[in-house]
Formats: sequence, C-alpha cells, structure tokens
Amino acid sequence: MRHHPPAADVTRPLLLSNPFEHYYRNICKLLRSATLARSLLRGSILHAGAITAGVHLVPLVSHHLIALYSKIQLPLVALQVFDRIPNRTITSWSSIISAFAQNELPVVSIVYFRHMLDSGIFPDDHILPSVGKACGILGRSDAGRGLHGLAVKIGYDGDVFVGSSLVDMYSKCGELREARRYFDEMPKRNVVSWSGMICGYAQEGDNREALVLFKKALWEKLDVNDFTFSSILRVCGNTTLFELGRQVQGLCFKTGFNLSSFVGSSLILLYSRGGAVEGAHHVFREIPVKNLGMWNAMLIACAQHGDTGKAFSLFEEMEVSGFRPNFITFLCILYACSHAGLVKEGKHYFEMMNKYGIEPGDQHYASMVDVLGRAGKLQEALSLIESMPMPPTESVWCAFLTGCRIHGETELAAHAADKVFELSDIGSGLHVLVANAYAAAGRYEEAARARKMLRDRGVRKETGLSWVEDGTRLHTFAVGDRTHEKSEEIYRKLEELGEEMERAGYVADTSFVLREVDGEEKERTIRYHSERLAIAFCLVDFPPGRPIRIMKNLRMCGDCHSAIKFMSKCTGRVITVRDYSRFHRFEDGKCSCNDYW
Repeated sequence: MRHHPPAADVTRPLLLSNPFEHYYRNICKLLRSATLARSLLRGSILHAGAITAGVHLVPLVSHHLIALYSKIQLPLVALQVFDRIPNRTITSWSSIISAFAQNELPVVSIVYFRHMLDSGIFPDDHILPSVGKACGILGRSDAGRGLHGLAVKIGYDGDVFVGSSLVDMYSKCGELREARRYFDEMPKRNVVSWSGMICGYAQEGDNREALVLFKKALWEKLDVNDFTFSSILRVCGNTTLFELGRQVQGLCFKTGFNLSSFVGSSLILLYSRGGAVEGAHHVFREIPVKNLGMWNAMLIACAQHGDTGKAFSLFEEMEVSGFRPNFITFLCILYACSHAGLVKEGKHYFEMMNKYGIEPGDQHYASMVDVLGRAGKLQEALSLIESMPMPPTESVWCAFLTGCRIHGETELAAHAADKVFELSDIGSGLHVLVANAYAAAGRYEEAARARKMLRDRGVRKETGLSWVEDGTRLHTFAVGDRTHEKSEEIYRKLEELGEEMERAGYVADTSFVLREVDGEEKERTIRYHSERLAIAFCLVDFPPGRPIRIMKNLRMCGDCHSAIKFMSKCTGRVITVRDYSRFHRFEDGKCSCNDYW
C-alpha cells in the first residue's frame, strides 16, 4: 500500500522525501499527457487523485492543472485551482494570466496581471508575452505601450520572446509602423515576430508587403510555423492568387503543417475563393482535429457557393461534435439563408442565438434584413431595423436598399435614403445603391442629385473590374477595355459568341444600364462588361478542359448573369464567376444560384 505524507507538508516540496517527489512529478507527467490529448476525463481523474494524495497544492502540480483546464477551454475551473494555491509563485501567476489570454478573456488577464504587480511580484519573459497577447486581442495599443515601457524598465526589451510578443501586439492593434520599427531593431527574431509582422500586413490589406516579408523569411531559412502559413494562405485567398496558394500548400506538406487546423481554415478559404469548393471539402475531410475556425470557414464556403443544404447539415454536425457556435458561425448560416431565400430558417437561426447567449450585433441584423429584403418582405425588414437596440449601420441600410432594388420598391428606397444621409460617414457603395434605385425607376434627376452628392463629398464610385489568373499573371479587365494585348481576338470572340447566343434565344436586357441613353448605346455598353471580356479571353487563351474562373469586385448585373448562362450552354464550358458576395457556377445554361442572388 502506497503511503503519502500529510497535506500540511505539500507546500514544502524541497523538504520532502524522494518517494513523494517522485509521486507528484509522475502526476505532473500524466497531467501533461492529458493536456496534450485535450482529455477532460483523464485530467479530472488525475485531479481527483492529486487531491486524494494531498499533492494538489504543490505549485508544480497546480501549474499543470491550470494548463490542463486552460487548454480544454475551462478557464474558470483553472481559476478555482489558482484560488486554492496558498503560496503563489511567479509560475502560478504566469499560468492563470496565460489561461485567460488564451481563452479570449483579455480583460481578466490584464486584471490578474495588475493583481500580481500589487502583490509585489515582477513579470518575467513568460508573463509579458501573455499580457501582450491580451492587449493585442483588445486592440489597446495604449495599454501595450505601457507594457512595452515596463519591459524596458525591468530589462526584458531585448528578450526575443518579449520582443516578438510586442511586435505581434502592435501589429494586431494596427500600429504597423511601430511594429515594423521595433521588428527591424530586434537583434534576434523568431517565428513569432516574423509571423506577427506578416499577419499584421495581411490584416491591414497590405498583401504585397506580407508576401515580400514571407519570401524574405523563407530566404533566411526561418522555420515558419502553421500560424505563418495560415496568414500567407489568407493573403493568397483574399487576393485570389490561387496558384501561389497551391505552392504554399505544397510547402505545408513538406514541413508537416498540412494537417494543422489553422492552416486548414486558410486552405478552405483559398479553395473557396478560388472557385474550387471541391478542394475546400477535401481539406475539411482530411484534417483530423478541427477547430471552430475550420467549421466556420467551411460554412461560409458552402453559403457562398449556394450549397445551403450542406451548410445546414454542417451546422448540426458541428453541434453534435461538441463545438459551441459563436457570432461568426451565425453570420455564416444567416448568409446561407439570405442567398437561398429561406426566411423561416433565417428567423430560426436568428432566434437560436439566444440559446447560446449571443446578443445579435449590427452584422447579424444586417444579415437578417438581407434575408427579409431579398424575399420581398420589406415592411418586415423595416420593422426589424426600427426595433434594433443600436443605430442601424451602413451595412443594414445597404441590405435594405438591395431588397428595394430587387423588388422595385422605389418609395421605400427613398425613405431609406433619407435615413442614410443622416449617417456621418457613408461609403460609395451605399450612395450608388440610392442613385441606382432612382435611375431604375426612371427618376434620373434624383439619381443625378445622388451622384452629385458623391462628387461633393469627394467620394468616387469604385471601378468595376474582372480578373482571371493565368499561372503567375493576372489579366484584369474594365468595361469596354481595349488595353489587353489580345483585345482584337477577345472582341472577335465576343461578336461570334453573341451571334450564337442570339440564335439560342438570348435577348439583351438593357434596363440594367442605368443611364439616359438610346437603346443602341445601352446594348453596346452592356455587351462589353468586364466579366464578358474576361470570359472571352479565357475562351481564346485557355485549352478546352481548363476551368474558367472569373473574379469581380462588384455585383454582377442581371443581364450579364443571363448572358453567361447562354455562354456556358453555347460553349459547353463550366464558368465560375465570383462577385463581391458569392459564387455563380454556370453549366449547360443554368446557374448554381437558381437565379436568386
């Protein structure tokens, strides 16, 4: 029978016999194993055994218990362990501060950091990075600067781990200039500092600098991690550099990070935004341990590609797997409802948020307004806007005006326009929606007035562009563009295809040209929209079996949508077009959106 010393002695491990030390160190080893396996059951059994044996108050055991509960996302249980420690060491404080930072409780992490300072304990190179992470999550560069000052004061500013966390913190707070200055001054950098800097550029939309820095990291033979790969894959996905993303995926295979859930969610984004949703499904199936980010990425991929049924089944599967949906999950599922016209289901998921204790934010309201507006329930959408607990944002009014445009409700659109102009900062997209609503109703004077407001405020309408990736080259087209080296062949192909389409029954709908010009000019304008030029280029330049994937920065007009259906039928090609909100897969004269978008 194993004998254990009384509980009163366990806070003095250095004075204890070797058998006791062997026992509690064995407990620590087993707790590390349970933590790596994310096993609550094994961890709970070990915790109970530690209490029975009277070793649970040994600082090292407490540290491993806190780490266990932190990793399995039970920070409040970790706090209960911490509260029972009679003599807290710097390791104890480090464990609990890290537990809160790692579990998206940054404010609590900073509060306990202050408690630690008040107790007379100075931070070390483990605690400072955790607090830096908390400041980064909050986007509080002011608190981060205070932390930076403290690190300098106590001599940790030259430490590579502390320095890297400060670079990451400044990047997350959008202070890229400060982050880069500190990054360049670091005598030694590690993967965290490189990844933080790359991610910072990616988050701020400076994709070029993110790619340049990533190439430099590879050139310096840095052992990049899954976070670095995840960031650069997101850059490739956001910029639709699909082929470059595939090359990065190859590097992930070589370095063994291809099964990381962080890399997985970025690969799903890459394949989805590249129009290859089958690849996204393959990545999702292949990765054994999925995080919530992967589930959300797959949900939005299904929604954007019009596979609403799959999105619903994924949501149910996610719940069964024990994942708790967050606010992003519900945005994804509401988006799926919106683009399939599923009002009943949209209301169901909107109300379900209460079950998970999630208060709908302005983005959820915008999505729900979109669900109702696209389905023609505009009065109900307006009532929802008026009942919002916060002032309606630009995205809410954009959703409402989109519904008005689809259903020709110009009076309601005018009412919304009055509310829109009360907003202090309005983007060009919202102004254009108002102008287009007037123009579609033939009220050109009001449309001209709305456009004049754009000019008076110095806001310019975004130029409509379409582009296609061909190896390492991007071919970009604007409406009526004749700057491409193969313009003659492109326009000749459009003329030939136009005649074939007309024989198949295509008739141009010039109502989508929202200008007061004659019919012939309207038809000529619409015939050379950017996506048609991009498709014609692919038909001229790509071999017959190669997929045609076109990207657009604006919404596709109704006539182009109709025309591309005829193009797919006449050419026998599958054509995928991504506009600013979703994918359209045209095959044999039909579109995956079922003409509801």
